[in-house]
Amino acid sequence: MWQPMFMHACFIDWSYDIIVCIFCVYKYICRFTLCITYVEHLKMNSVKRLTESSDLKSIPSIYAYSTNSNEYPASDPQDSIPVIDFSLLTSPDPTLRCQVIQDLDKACTEWGFFQVINHGVSETLMNMVIKKSSEFFDLTDEEKKDFEEKDVRDPIRYGTSFNTKKEKFFCWRDFLKLIVHPEFHSPNKPLGFSDVLFEYTKRTREVARGLLSGISTSLGLDHTCIEKALKLESSLQICIVNLYPPCPQPDLAIGLPPHSDHGLLTFLIENGIGGLQVKHNGQWVDVNNTLPGSFLVNTADHLEIFSNGRYKSVEHRAVVNNAFTRISVAVANGPSPDTAVRPAYELVDEERCPATFVPMKYKEYVEMQQSNKLYRKTCLDQVRV
Repeated sequence: MWQPMFMHACFIDWSYDIIVCIFCVYKYICRFTLCITYVEHLKMNSVKRLTESSDLKSIPSIYAYSTNSNEYPASDPQDSIPVIDFSLLTSPDPTLRCQVIQDLDKACTEWGFFQVINHGVSETLMNMVIKKSSEFFDLTDEEKKDFEEKDVRDPIRYGTSFNTKKEKFFCWRDFLKLIVHPEFHSPNKPLGFSDVLFEYTKRTREVARGLLSGISTSLGLDHTCIEKALKLESSLQICIVNLYPPCPQPDLAIGLPPHSDHGLLTFLIENGIGGLQVKHNGQWVDVNNTLPGSFLVNTADHLEIFSNGRYKSVEHRAVVNNAFTRISVAVANGPSPDTAVRPAYELVDEERCPATFVPMKYKEYVEMQQSNKLYRKTCLDQVRV
């Protein structure tokens, strides 16, 4: 009797082992399938698509953003955000020109952020840019698929977050990035988007060159110094259209984390929904109640490099809300792509004020930033002496 009983016991043990093995394989197959499914979801779907799900009550864990515990929430600014009257830069009155140059110097030194009024770009054109940007994001997934990001060097890139290949968490943001100068690139839909964008970016380039002429003077240089040294005639200009849909848990997500921009000056317009915050005197400040028709302008990394650290690029971030979709259009105005940007020779003294940055071609810097995760001034730190 013992042999059949022994065989029966062995059969039970083997059966149990087989069942456990099958269960483990099944569990890992499920996990693997879930992982693949989620990755495909992230690859193929935007945040906009995610928010259109009627049962979305909380954000997926990949969007959970951890803030620095040492940082306080943003507040309204105690000091007024500087306002620059662009028209005074070409005033026939030397006293007025001198005053606006001083205003520029103070804004770049103390804030790295300011509003620009009387710039000559019509509010109608600015509003049309926002309208056509909204229409782009309203295109079907199939239509937008033609413009999906494949490489950071692509002149037209539609995507989500910032760099999903490098990030530990994703930003609550969809984007369209376009190289618009020295060669102009734009999607061929929606109808009229390309024409509006061409005119808008051409006009903002003119305003940027006017401001940089004034900034050259404020640095004690010839008013053409920045234009000639950084070859602005063939400047690299990139337009970034951002969509921040309503978020069910806005306190847990981030539109864009704290960062500085590449380039010289970034121009921003938005659809009237707040979300931009800038760092001023070590504290985060809400940018609200801006002047109608104004540009929001921030100093960027290559102005800090060229000024040898006199004008700092400002850190800023985008926060989200649970009620409204925010659209912003940023235009980054930089040097020419092949220019190796270094501190201006006139601002360097080997003994008293040595160069604080090493030269790097602008296009290489942009590729370095776009190929990594976005965080504070980590790219600028790579070229510090």
